[in-house]
Amino acid sequence: MATWDWQVFCKETTSGEMSATCFGKGGDITYLDWLLSAWGWTLSVSVLALLVALFFGSLMGILRTTPHRGLVLLGNAWTELFRNIPLLVQIFLWYHVVPSLFPVLRGVPSFILVVMGLGLFTSARISEQVRAGIQALAGGQRMAGLAMGFTLPQTYRHVLLPMAYRIIIPPLTSESMNIIKNSSVAFAVSISELTLFALQAQEETSRGVEVYLAVTGLYFISAFAINRVALFIENRVRVPGMIGGGGH
Repeated sequence: MATWDWQVFCKETTSGEMSATCFGKGGDITYLDWLLSAWGWTLSVSVLALLVALFFGSLMGILRTTPHRGLVLLGNAWTELFRNIPLLVQIFLWYHVVPSLFPVLRGVPSFILVVMGLGLFTSARISEQVRAGIQALAGGQRMAGLAMGFTLPQTYRHVLLPMAYRIIIPPLTSESMNIIKNSSVAFAVSISELTLFALQAQEETSRGVEVYLAVTGLYFISAFAINRVALFIENRVRVPGMIGGGGH
């Protein structure tokens, strides 16, 4: 039975020599340095993509619940487009096709293109959740907001959305956790995130068990942290009488 060698992370990536502190010196880095850097790239892609997804997903979810048919059709078209094309295909489209169609984007870093691809893919799912959250509210709330003299945008901002977001915190939590996992597609365009690190480090060290267990642990820690933060927020903003954030 093969023994595990966790000291592989203390080896320098260039020379293969052991580092006493497990952190590189003199311009060389260890596999631990590389692992932590890859984790940072994974978190950066995930957080920025989540912000993109929340913005566009919320906007499209709102449009799909307005009384204006043209806006509803726009929101529906956006949602159907981005949720019916596989994520990896969308990443390749952003990386290979979009810069060809729009030359001004040729100098944009691949990191930004991946963030946009992952963010817009996730925005379609968040659009569904925002739409469902708004439609789950009693119809009288919209009418009450308009009767108080609010415009339709003000009614969404001050009346509908604060309640809708409370209802959809659980599915938003799942989407946030999914973004962490889906960020692994960034390896396909050579972004040095966790999955690319695992592939390359395993090939260089032949220590696949240790490498993949470490990467798996970091994915788990990242997703679990999001779950705990979202649960804290859900408990803090829950309206009295609402069960689990979505009951009445």
